[in-house]
Amino acid sequence: MGHLIKAVDQDGIAYEMGIRPGDTLLQVNGEEIGDIFDYQFQIENEEITVLILKEDGEEWELEIEKDLDMDLGMEFENGLMDNYRSCSNKCIFCFIDQMPKGMRETLYFKDDDSRLSFLQGNYVTLTNMSDGDIDRIIEYRMEPVNISFQTTNPVLRCKMLNNRFSGEALKKVDRLFKAGIEMNGQIVLCKGINDGDELIRTIKDLTQYIPYLRSVSVVPVGLSKHRDGLYPLEPLNGEDAKKVLSIVHEWQDKLYPEYGTHFIHAADEFYILAERDLPDEDTYDGYLQYENGVGMIRSFLDEFHEAMEGLKGKLATGEKAPLSIEREISIADGLIMKPFMEGMVREMRKACPKLIIHYYPIINHFFGESITVSGLLTGHDIVNELRGRELGSVLYLPGNLLKSDSDLLLDDMRIRDLEEALQVKIDCLESNGYAFLEAIVGLE
Repeated sequence: MGHLIKAVDQDGIAYEMGIRPGDTLLQVNGEEIGDIFDYQFQIENEEITVLILKEDGEEWELEIEKDLDMDLGMEFENGLMDNYRSCSNKCIFCFIDQMPKGMRETLYFKDDDSRLSFLQGNYVTLTNMSDGDIDRIIEYRMEPVNISFQTTNPVLRCKMLNNRFSGEALKKVDRLFKAGIEMNGQIVLCKGINDGDELIRTIKDLTQYIPYLRSVSVVPVGLSKHRDGLYPLEPLNGEDAKKVLSIVHEWQDKLYPEYGTHFIHAADEFYILAERDLPDEDTYDGYLQYENGVGMIRSFLDEFHEAMEGLKGKLATGEKAPLSIEREISIADGLIMKPFMEGMVREMRKACPKLIIHYYPIINHFFGESITVSGLLTGHDIVNELRGRELGSVLYLPGNLLKSDSDLLLDDMRIRDLEEALQVKIDCLESNGYAFLEAIVGLE
């Protein structure tokens, strides 16, 4: 059937060759294209042949000469150029099973697609990957592969994933390791199930894959209030978090002298639960697990404080007098940032005495108060918490509230809906300490 072309870069090769939106790509180099990886593999040549079906039904065979790494400049209707693979597990900790009914349909889709691991950083369980999939990962060098391990105990893994093949699936890691494919790992920690001695066993087993397994994160299970009929799981508390950190730090101390990497990392939430200071930047090995909530707060704080030093330098030299930074704004965020945000707000107020900042940590009533990350806040909770509060001229929200490339929140409210309900301009900021301070004080 081919792949419908949605857009064509007017400065690209495809446009120059007469390819237009609405045309269909049939073949490259005489090969049918299964997905985006087949396509990228075939066009990585200096001379290629492309078969195009024009909208009027005419077929064009185009011979193209180009630089080796040059793209053709075509965007397809389906970015993956194939259907997304759904998950074949029924994990006891799955967050999608804990979502209430009535949300938009796409939020209930459980993906477990190795291609999204490469493209978007998603974590996969390996259970629906065939030997052919592994062959192609190795041939195309689709790395890193992000793997959701949970445990290396095959029997326990079958229980946690509710899939009788999930223990056997771990053998696929051996093939990836032998082929030198880079990987990252994840352990979703469930109290009384894969913690304690089981966690120690898992970490020990995974060290055999160093250096190609570059990092492994331990993240706490997320439990919403919508768990009726699901496997009984308990939330982790401060004492649990201290035990996890003790195990993680012991292994870091053991592994770093030998391998030059800390390898195993605990999510930021464990340090907050345990009321412990976050590790220094060097401990995170270049933030390999940043998108998994490991080191995200440390990175943000370091960027903010470096930016603050720059601001203080400007104020000290009179480049921008502190009294002239005169505005009233508000900041809202998830509860996880509360102890850090309060400190940053104090610093900004001290540096700029006429800067009025209102800070509001938002409780997640939609999923439950134990869910503290900003990315799972809903528009309704934000509106209910802030209606009638002092908000100033602009309200700043974290950008990870929004669906990618849109202004849509989890509960289908849009930023304009929040602006209308709260009668304030809203600006969503990226997770970056420099951009954060620049937005708040109005200075580069």
